[in-house]
Amino acid sequence: MTLSQIAVLALIWFIADFLVREFHLPIPANLTGMLLLLALVFSNIVKVDWLRRGATWLLAEMLLFFVPAVVAVVNYQDLMIQEGLRIMVVLIVSTIVVIASTAWVVDKLYRFELKLARRKSNQLRRA
Repeated sequence: MTLSQIAVLALIWFIADFLVREFHLPIPANLTGMLLLLALVFSNIVKVDWLRRGATWLLAEMLLFFVPAVVAVVNYQDLMIQEGLRIMVVLIVSTIVVIASTAWVVDKLYRFELKLARRKSNQLRRA
């Protein structure tokens, strides 16, 4: 079951890759694939439960997919010596920005949900 779910996710990525190459889209295939999958889920063509186990397995094993990229860095020691500090600064700053912006969005959405809940509660009291 999990293997077939992973195959469906891979098929969606292959379709997205084909669309990006064929129509020269300015966005990467992985993002196109996510948008395609989102459209399929929202239109109820694909159910989330159909892909849950495969996606969970892929997320659990994600570190395994990064190992070849990290090992390949060893081949670029000169680049790491010259640009390593800049790369680290960019990684740290971008991580901080992502965490801060995510926290800000979650806070705003939480406050919005509280506001809606209070409004609904007040309407129920009046009725």
